[in-house]
Amino acid sequence: MKKTFIPILITTAFIAGAVGRARGAEAVELSLDDAVARARATSVDAAVALDELRSAYWEYRTYKAELLPEVSFQATLPHYSKQYSSYMDSEGAFSFVRTNYMEVVGQFSVTQNIWFTGGTLSLNTSLDLIKEFDTSNRSRFMSIPIALTLNQPIFGVNTVKWDRKISPVRFDEAKAAFLSATEDVAMTAITYYFNLLMAREDVATASQNLENAEKLYSVAQEKRRMGRISKNDLLQMELNVLNAKATLTDNRSTMKSAMFELASFLGLPEDVEIVPSTPSMVPDIEVSFPDALDKALANNKFAKNLMRRQLEADYEVAKAKGDMRQINLFAQVGYSGAAHNLGDSYRGLRDNQVVEIGVRIPILDWGKRRGRVRVAQSNREVVQSRLRKETQDFNRDLFVLVERFANQGDQVRMSLRADTIASQRYRTNVETYLIGKISTLDLNDSQTSKDASRRQYIDHLYRYWTYYYRLRSLTLWDYERDTPLEADFEKILR
Repeated sequence: MKKTFIPILITTAFIAGAVGRARGAEAVELSLDDAVARARATSVDAAVALDELRSAYWEYRTYKAELLPEVSFQATLPHYSKQYSSYMDSEGAFSFVRTNYMEVVGQFSVTQNIWFTGGTLSLNTSLDLIKEFDTSNRSRFMSIPIALTLNQPIFGVNTVKWDRKISPVRFDEAKAAFLSATEDVAMTAITYYFNLLMAREDVATASQNLENAEKLYSVAQEKRRMGRISKNDLLQMELNVLNAKATLTDNRSTMKSAMFELASFLGLPEDVEIVPSTPSMVPDIEVSFPDALDKALANNKFAKNLMRRQLEADYEVAKAKGDMRQINLFAQVGYSGAAHNLGDSYRGLRDNQVVEIGVRIPILDWGKRRGRVRVAQSNREVVQSRLRKETQDFNRDLFVLVERFANQGDQVRMSLRADTIASQRYRTNVETYLIGKISTLDLNDSQTSKDASRRQYIDHLYRYWTYYYRLRSLTLWDYERDTPLEADFEKILR
């Protein structure tokens, strides 16, 4: 299946050129796709999402390392002692003897966790030297060329086995969360983009309205001199000019604020002038709720979050049950030798065997451990109830989103037609007013309708793209290409 890769770097040279022009205080034309791509690459929100992914990745790497053999070296280089020490002879009498010696100990070991039993198996080799600094000046070596050691809990919880269940799910959740976060970044960019687009449309509308108001006021003055309109109509036209100037001033201030917010989010210079373009007609995409739900449950972080939390609750119950009694098996087999020189300590080896079983079973704990099991079981039931509630809420929200998205395309097309009709009506009413066929109130009404229709069209466009990227975030599916949203995580985390 063809894969859709989330863009991490800007793939067009247009943005770089646009930024260069911005530094020269020139206008930067920015499309919606360019804004989304740049937000994913350079915004602070995108950086936070990437940092969270890296943190989850190293946590997963740590888990993987726990399954591999660990090679270690341990040594005391050296231990020197010159002091009096207590000594008990064969008859039980104590005395103090003078000691003066140095001890050097070194051990090399390879340890492997046994995931299916929860124990550890290690292969060791060690060498111990004791050097006496007295009249004899003797040395003594003890070697263990090879020793195989098993440390195995009998009834305790197998932490490694549970980690094998939980850690991959947690990392899959983190990867899905990163993909969803990139879509959330896109939605934030869309919000800022359409705020600026709406503000620029308002400025353009206010400028046109002011121009028309000044023209109509000039005509009204001529008509008043000829006695063809009342003074009240003339004053109304003058009031329209003043209102248009005030509206234009407010809209310009709002546009500057919106431009600053978008530039800051995209990492552009603060003094750049961004010129957004109105997106073309929206693509015709059909989405059904059952299909969206299947994709969301297969891809979204929510489904993996449910699985992880259920496994963690089960682990807590298993851990509480394992702590009710503790039995550990320790067994070691190998060879050892001792001599006054290094070479002889490796000759004439003798077998070295140690078997130890440690038992800790509470006789009377007043129900403390059993209570911990019941608490863990109750917490698991609480988690299961919350998961059912969250699943219901998720399904409901997804259903509402799919329904709104399904209707939004028609809303965009209808609002575009309404915007076209309202603009034509206003131009016609201006011409009609100039020949005295309609009143000032009718003209003002058509202007208000024109402005509202334009804003409604921009608002419906914004809603469509917000619903679309929200749907992508929940399903992790690119509906335009009909492919899953994926990323080259090895390249991203490199």
